[in-house]
Amino acid sequence: MGCACGSGKNGSVSGCNNNGACQTGGCNKMNVFDWLSNMDVPTEDKFDVVEVRFKGGRKDFFRNSDHLTLTTGDSVVVEVPNGHHLGHVSLQGELVRLQMQKKKVANDHEIKKIYRIAHQKDLERNEEIKKRELPTLYRGREIIHQYKLDMKLSDIEYQADNTKATFFYSAEDRVDFRELIKALAAEFKVRVEMRQISLRQEAGRLGGIGVCGRELCCSTWLSDFKNVATSAARYQNLSLNPSKLSGQCGRLKCCLNYELETYMEALEDIPRIEGPLLTERGEATLQKTDIFRKIMWFGFREDNTWYPLNVVRVNEILLMNQEGKKPASLQEDKVAVREPASVLNSDLRSLDEKFRNKSNRKKRKGGGRNRDQRNPDPNQNPNRPRSR
Repeated sequence: MGCACGSGKNGSVSGCNNNGACQTGGCNKMNVFDWLSNMDVPTEDKFDVVEVRFKGGRKDFFRNSDHLTLTTGDSVVVEVPNGHHLGHVSLQGELVRLQMQKKKVANDHEIKKIYRIAHQKDLERNEEIKKRELPTLYRGREIIHQYKLDMKLSDIEYQADNTKATFFYSAEDRVDFRELIKALAAEFKVRVEMRQISLRQEAGRLGGIGVCGRELCCSTWLSDFKNVATSAARYQNLSLNPSKLSGQCGRLKCCLNYELETYMEALEDIPRIEGPLLTERGEATLQKTDIFRKIMWFGFREDNTWYPLNVVRVNEILLMNQEGKKPASLQEDKVAVREPASVLNSDLRSLDEKFRNKSNRKKRKGGGRNRDQRNPDPNQNPNRPRSR
């Protein structure tokens, strides 16, 4: 995923003008690729609602009622209840209409408006306000510890007009923080809003690197968190080790659901083994299953060797066991008939006789030649003169 900031004419960089080092919260933070950006759309028919992104990847929709010329990545001042806030344009055009339909947001008068494009003074003031967030976070945790509340304060977001602060926290149970809000408002002299988030949302706001070596899915593109059960790991033949299956949020990894449907389709052809396979050699128990190759390994109790069987062979053995029959082994149905040792060694004996007869013939031939050389026939002497 590249930079979310758009490009102007002649290849000039628009938006935040940081060439990859975006001040919008990171170039890979909940970006959306506008695949309709190169299409010419009539100006009068352009959708007037814009998607704006805030701190932590939070997004909302605002109406561009003044028809401002906006580019993805531009800093804009938007209307919020009892004030204004500063965000960055993340998406505009017809894709915003689709996003609103996906999130079931009605295009009515309740959508707030965009005031203007942020000036340099707005950006400088926003940076000064953001510097208050970290000290406020530390002091807020101290106040929570004083009230002995069972909650975890994870992040704080100040509004751009410095009149409101949103405290993001996570808790296992419901927390009564009425007295806490009074203490925080008196301490920081702002309106306080407490917003509870889940542990997955907390990990998404903080960000990090997963065991795969990439940025966390919840902080880059994943916005809808679905329930993840341990059965997803069982279907994929993963070891039920909590340290390996848990993400940085302490919950089961969201990526366990990514390939679950593929595994479920492949498991339809795998027979369900409720007990050991019965053979004449003994009981063979299932040790391992290769779901996509459709190979199942079985082993006997007295043997450390695993025997691979395809799904067809396993179904045949299961059918034989249901009929009360037992195959001779996992690979064969019938016991091989043993032949006597004399029959098994007949080919070896024939080879021995063949080579023994061959060596005897060579010896007889060699002895005749030597005898002729010692007692040559005078009639066959080539140097003997012929009679005339």
